[in-house]
Amino acid sequence: MINRSSKNPLGVTLLIQMNPIPMATTDTYYFPIPVNVDEKMMQQHFLSDLSINSVLFSYHEERLHVLLLRLATSDHFMLPGGFVKKEEDLDDAAMRNLKEMAGLDQIYLEQFYVAGQTGRAYDPMARDALNKFGLKKIEKWLSDRKISICYYALVNSPELQLKVNEAIISEARWVPVEELPPLLFDHKMIIDKAIGRLQLDMDRKVISTYLLNETFTMPELQKLYEAVYQQKLTRSNFQRRMLNLNILDRLGKRNDGGSHRAPYLYRFKPSKIEMNLN
Repeated sequence: MINRSSKNPLGVTLLIQMNPIPMATTDTYYFPIPVNVDEKMMQQHFLSDLSINSVLFSYHEERLHVLLLRLATSDHFMLPGGFVKKEEDLDDAAMRNLKEMAGLDQIYLEQFYVAGQTGRAYDPMARDALNKFGLKKIEKWLSDRKISICYYALVNSPELQLKVNEAIISEARWVPVEELPPLLFDHKMIIDKAIGRLQLDMDRKVISTYLLNETFTMPELQKLYEAVYQQKLTRSNFQRRMLNLNILDRLGKRNDGGSHRAPYLYRFKPSKIEMNLN
């Protein structure tokens, strides 16, 4: 039962899970886990050596942001994630975790990396939190080595409603990718790799459509690319490059009533979007 909500200035609404849900009687697992779970329950429902980490990107205020969750009573943040149920496909697990945590469905989701370094599950800050948050009974299960399947997701709007376990997660925040706070585990490395993969996918998979409005001007598209690539681009070179890709339809001019020259509106060709997503 959700019975309290709070909203931070950057538009993420936290719906706090006040009453832990017993895992034995429900298919819903609020991030990251209910407080009344034990190791036997975790082993019964989930694969013990796999986890999911998701890098959620959103573009707003002309900057690329990533969604981070703050560990309660700490200045450290981490990525959203979860675990893989037995008899569950990896992609289905990633989508389920995002749907349960944020109600996200039918969004762009791309697997981009497998994190499997030895010792990656051990983090002194996180280990101390297990005792503080009453999770010592599953400390071994959580701290055992886990291979993390990493996805990035594209969210068109920064407005989200998150269901989290308040005992563990105290804040959700959209953070500009160039201003990341201290992160737990190897999550800084995962974000860096997600940004690199996003840069590669910008042209070849026409994924900008998931970060922009349906129609846009060339300067608006350029600002998105500059945010993703984290560098300034020459206007004439950028426009030539975009037009040569043959992924845009030019529409009419945007008429905002001003005296200046109205810019053309563009949209991504539907056939190109379908071809690159199939």
